[in-house]
Amino acid sequence: MAEKLKPASVRGGLSAAGLRIGVVASQFNNFITDRLLAGALDALQQAGATEEQIEIARVPGSFELPIVAKKLAASGRFDSIICIGCVLRGETSHYDVVVSETARGIQLAQLDTGVPLIFCVLTCDTLEQAIDRAGLKSGNKGYEAGLAAVEMAQLVRKIAGKSSAASGDGSKSSSRRGRRR
Repeated sequence: MAEKLKPASVRGGLSAAGLRIGVVASQFNNFITDRLLAGALDALQQAGATEEQIEIARVPGSFELPIVAKKLAASGRFDSIICIGCVLRGETSHYDVVVSETARGIQLAQLDTGVPLIFCVLTCDTLEQAIDRAGLKSGNKGYEAGLAAVEMAQLVRKIAGKSSAASGDGSKSSSRRGRRR
């Protein structure tokens, strides 16, 4: 009888030591996006990030997230970027266009640059649903995005063969700050 396969597994860590995290936050529906941003910052702080490791860019609305996220990612200064927005369904099809193109733009920017872009854009039918996801019944999706940003940055570093003291492998930290990918 053959032995069961036990392939190696690689995961990202949850230590922000040595990482640079960008945040792009929509100003539209800021009652929600400010709560998501606070949640993301809380998660980053709990992961060990300092103010100097985080840069926040504000955009008018969710539709503008992809271009700024891509520019930040292409700068080579960030290990991951959190994209924060909130789109609420209205009476027209505008919601569908904004949601679809925002998600598509963020995904394309991520694939084009190789920098993890964390999708923290709430797409809700009602304001109540958004409030629930920005800190009430469903937790804070911004907090989850902050943790995902750290984990993905660490994972991408490991896959790329870049050592990091934060990865728990005991090797020296490798910084990409100031270098283009």
